Amino acid sequence: MSFSTPLDQRHFEDYVPGAVHEFGSVEVEETELISFARRFDPQPFHTDPEAAKHSPLGGIIASGWHTCSMMMRMCADHYFSKVASLPSPGLDELRFHRPVRPGDRLSVRIAIFEAKRSNSKPDRGRVRALIEVLNQNREVVMSMKDMYMIRCRNHP
Repeated sequence: MSFSTPLDQRHFEDYVPGAVHEFGSVEVEETELISFARRFDPQPFHTDPEAAKHSPLGGIIASGWHTCSMMMRMCADHYFSKVASLPSPGLDELRFHRPVRPGDRLSVRIAIFEAKRSNSKPDRGRVRALIEVLNQNREVVMSMKDMYMIRCRNHP
């Protein structure tokens, strides 16, 4: 399913419960994976290909935080409104299901399960969704339940 409203015109009313959106495509590059890990998650199975061969996963893998960052970029490019997104109050149930390796191609699937206008601030609404990151084999590598606030197009 795709939105009928472009990203630069999208508001709360466009995020409909029951809708499932798929988008994005990013290839995981080993140099970027290592660079990210050296800066933010310097564990040998993220930073050292030789040491990673002797880890339980048998090779270098992306930091889960790198996977989150790639997911966020795809969401910013294809999903979150350019004109109505507000800061998120948080997320729940972040899970890393499968290792992400160099050469994997990731995409995102979002299933909206709730959209509620705020009672106290009627100019915005809260959307809750299951966000899944998929690899090239359509296997879920990461998932989380996200909650985000979006301005309403129509409000009192």
